[in-house]
Amino acid sequence: MFSIFLKGMMAFSCSSQNQQETMRHPPESPDSTVKLFLCGDVMTARGIDQILPHSVNPVLYESYVKDARQYVTLAERKSGPVPAEVDYAYIWGEAMEVWEKNAPDLRLINLETSITTNSEPWPGKGIHYRMHPKNVKVLQAARIDHCSLGNNHVIDWSRPGLTETMETLETADIKFSGVGENERSAARPSVLTTEKGRVLVFSYGSPTSGIPEQWAAESSLSGVNFLEDLDEQSVEDIKEQIATYRKEGDVVIFSIHWGGNWGYDVSDRQRNFAKMLIDEAGVDIIYGHSSHHPMGIEVYKDRLILYGAGDFINDYEGIGGHQEYRGELTLMYFPQLNSKTGKLEALKIIPMEVSQLQLQSAESDDAMWIRDILNREGKKFGTSVNIENGALWLHW
Repeated sequence: MFSIFLKGMMAFSCSSQNQQETMRHPPESPDSTVKLFLCGDVMTARGIDQILPHSVNPVLYESYVKDARQYVTLAERKSGPVPAEVDYAYIWGEAMEVWEKNAPDLRLINLETSITTNSEPWPGKGIHYRMHPKNVKVLQAARIDHCSLGNNHVIDWSRPGLTETMETLETADIKFSGVGENERSAARPSVLTTEKGRVLVFSYGSPTSGIPEQWAAESSLSGVNFLEDLDEQSVEDIKEQIATYRKEGDVVIFSIHWGGNWGYDVSDRQRNFAKMLIDEAGVDIIYGHSSHHPMGIEVYKDRLILYGAGDFINDYEGIGGHQEYRGELTLMYFPQLNSKTGKLEALKIIPMEVSQLQLQSAESDDAMWIRDILNREGKKFGTSVNIENGALWLHW
């Protein structure tokens, strides 16, 4: 186990043994290091949509809540008043300062919200997320570069809602992957260009996260880039897909919506699949999401594996149940990669908290709680984190 956090020139004052350990993975140069921002699920629907400047009809088709404004009421009961109408930067709160301070080259999210005014919910589905298309400015305010859409809420408002979601993001000049007008376009990656080189984002959705099989894109049907199984054939198919688009020097991110909402267990099947993607398909980051709380982190052959990034922003504030997971605590991940090799050089994590439907910096006690959870869950993966100046740094 070793730390990849380099603090100034302190290495030169250490013993030769410590110096060698600290310098095992120094960045080659700032010019070859690409810094990314990753986070878990971004849910700008229901209560959050209702406080933004343009809101959809608040009618819901859930078992217990029939009006989206009730989620605002629940949040206010827990944390205090929420402004009746906020600007587009409001929900990001202190995350805006964190982004400015850390200056990632790209900002990537999993957008678990349909962007549509279509009023036809998917039949038989218990929860339907959507926000008004004009509220796409909330993503522009955060300067989001890419949205993974291969998840279990993107077609909540039927396929016309999916079409409007894609059109809205295209008009807003925000790239997305994981869905498309047909199977071929749904499998296509986003190609993001930075001064350090290209980053390719391939997004998939697994039925283990609750994505209905009927949502799978087909040759003449829009839908999700559906990953039916975590097996060798799937890896072979993904390998061919990556080879179609990848050029020398590209960083490849595999974004996948998989697993349940609660619990820390990572199956052997998931671990083996992630490692096969790295070994055989040349993936540089496994960017997993679906869990409502952060899960253990693994680094395999200097490649980052996030099995579950946790939620980032949602309207769950004040809802009872699963308190032991502290779902109000969320994380901002800032991995630094060598843009030439794809190897992880550092991972900085900033703990946040959702309060009054807004992201705020986590208190020190909460940051230590998250540290302890990541250390407990990372032990089986050979990883740990420490806190320094309010940030968590990964060791492996």
